[in-house]
Amino acid sequence: MTTTITPYRSRLQPAHAGFGGLLLAEWTKFRTVRAWTIVLGVAAVATAAVCLLGAAGSSTGGGAQDTYGPDGTAVVDVFRYTHRPLTGDGTLTVRVTGLSSADGRTVEPWAKAGLLVKRNLTPGSAYAAVLATPTHGVRMQWDFTHDTAGSRTDVTTTPRWLRLTRTGDHLTGYESPDGRTWTKIRDVRLPGLPHTVQVGLFTGTPPHEDVRRAFGGTSETYDGGQATGTFDHLSLRGTSAASWAGTDMGPALPDGPAPHNAPPAGTTTVSASGTYTLTGHGDIAPAQDGPDTVQMSFQGVFFAVLFMVALGTLFVTAEYKRGLIRTTFTATPARLKVLAAKTVVIIAVTFTTGLAAVAVGFTLAQHALRSNGFTPPRFPELSVLDHPAPRAVVGSAALLSLVAVLALAVGVILRNSAGTIATVVVLVLLPQILSFALPLPAAQWLLRVTPAAAFAVQQGVTRYPQVTYNCLPESGCYPLSPWHGLAVLAAYTAAALLLAAWSLRRRDA
Repeated sequence: MTTTITPYRSRLQPAHAGFGGLLLAEWTKFRTVRAWTIVLGVAAVATAAVCLLGAAGSSTGGGAQDTYGPDGTAVVDVFRYTHRPLTGDGTLTVRVTGLSSADGRTVEPWAKAGLLVKRNLTPGSAYAAVLATPTHGVRMQWDFTHDTAGSRTDVTTTPRWLRLTRTGDHLTGYESPDGRTWTKIRDVRLPGLPHTVQVGLFTGTPPHEDVRRAFGGTSETYDGGQATGTFDHLSLRGTSAASWAGTDMGPALPDGPAPHNAPPAGTTTVSASGTYTLTGHGDIAPAQDGPDTVQMSFQGVFFAVLFMVALGTLFVTAEYKRGLIRTTFTATPARLKVLAAKTVVIIAVTFTTGLAAVAVGFTLAQHALRSNGFTPPRFPELSVLDHPAPRAVVGSAALLSLVAVLALAVGVILRNSAGTIATVVVLVLLPQILSFALPLPAAQWLLRVTPAAAFAVQQGVTRYPQVTYNCLPESGCYPLSPWHGLAVLAAYTAAALLLAAWSLRRRDA
């Protein structure tokens, strides 16, 4: 007699190995480990608290002598000006025959000599200028923050003709090698320009700056800085009822003796042949020497990186340590899907938490800074929605999230908690610390090529290419732009994830 045995069939529904199920499984792992959720909460509170404490420890004496441009930007408006009034439209033409240092030192790259039309003689008033420089060629600049390049002519070796034409609110700059063939540089509009303006020649130069760095600190020295510009073939077409007058432009100095390091007064001389020689100091540019109150509001992010590194690491190495990763891969043989699910979960929890913590920390820090003297107009009053705060807040949250993913990927590769945490901390935080002590070129190199470049996303000060400044890490300045700096960390993270994926496919669990 033959017995037929019916095969067993489970009444349970078959499991779905879809990506959504994996996400749910990885999220369940994360939220059911109480220590991880506690660490995430502590990280959020600590981040906001350190942002507040860091800002509360900063103070400023204000800026009574600050000058502000037409758009409210703090500016430097100091130069030697030989000028006269122009009523209505007109054209000013001159040939710049030389520009040199007046104190025996090398002329500064952004020393300037040229033509300038200015609303009035009030520091910070609207202007447009066409000018020549030693190493940056001919430029058209207006209202302090705007700059357009002309030819690359070095005025220290080659004379250059310049022309500035006014038609209503429009100012147009031209240049020429011979005074006959003219090339237009730019036409700009200065809204509300009065019927009578000041026009003339100007010369200025930034001060000589010396930066010395050692492991004991950084010293910056500003001294001297006078330039001499020579001009000929000066002509003005238009209505002007006055003669040429020389003025040292700049804010009014307080009563009393001049500071011992104050540059000498500027001079204007005119030869019998009509050659004008102007000697002066100063610059016409945005002020770049103030603290970055946006970057100062994110000191808690540096501290939060440690928490994110630990979370990203333990999210994967804990399974390797206890052997649970074998169970995970047995249930889901598609290992790369598991890695992707872990990555999405760690991104979601760290970015969400980081965004909330950083936004609260920024708001608290800004309030503390205003209480300590960082007030308008020198320091704008920013909410979390005012430019550039949204970029800095979201970018800081993205930084924390990328660091957690980097730790996750390195954890897959090393499969060791201590080694992973040490590796990621060295990559992300150590370059930042070393940059405060290393020589400036080495420090800036580190902040370009390591994940620490991502902290550039917290910068709130606009850096203008037409201004000479030393980018010091301890002042919150980074050599890369905000998004380019964050992209460096993103590239490291992507590379680590690719290596982690390769490791998962090649190695046993």
